[in-house]
Amino acid sequence: MVTQLPVRIEFSLPEGWQAAPPDEVGAPGVAFVALHPASANGFTANLTIAGQFREPELSMDAIAEESVHRLEETAGSVRVRKRREVGSADAPGITQVLDIEVGAEHPLELVQCQVFVSMQDVDDPARRAVLELVLTCTRAQLDDVFEDFQEFVRTVRPAGPSAAD
Repeated sequence: MVTQLPVRIEFSLPEGWQAAPPDEVGAPGVAFVALHPASANGFTANLTIAGQFREPELSMDAIAEESVHRLEETAGSVRVRKRREVGSADAPGITQVLDIEVGAEHPLELVQCQVFVSMQDVDDPARRAVLELVLTCTRAQLDDVFEDFQEFVRTVRPAGPSAAD
């Protein structure tokens, strides 16, 4: 079941990335998935977007830590390599890079780059939505796809009113 985002956004995919239905690629609970077919060599690098409304007093650090705990429940081992607060008081954000090991018999070492972006709901400015923009890849793929992820993150912005409004 595809999850909707709490706010409307616009973004552009870097060249070489293809949108994929989240349910069909094993990513339930996210609103958007893009795959990088050229990187497929045992693991296909991917971008995901998820989001939800969060309590305004909940810190971005706490939200990032929640993500680590969610991954620990499904992956073997998760280590926070780097975490940094970004943004401003009005639009706080946080980035983190995680080293993840999945699988017991033949472990796969993955890297996950996460960017959490806080946005006000344009329909109700008292509500805060937090978007989670994620790149997941192997260590060997990171150099090839990290710049694409940065480019992708720079394009994410609130969408204007829809035609139905």
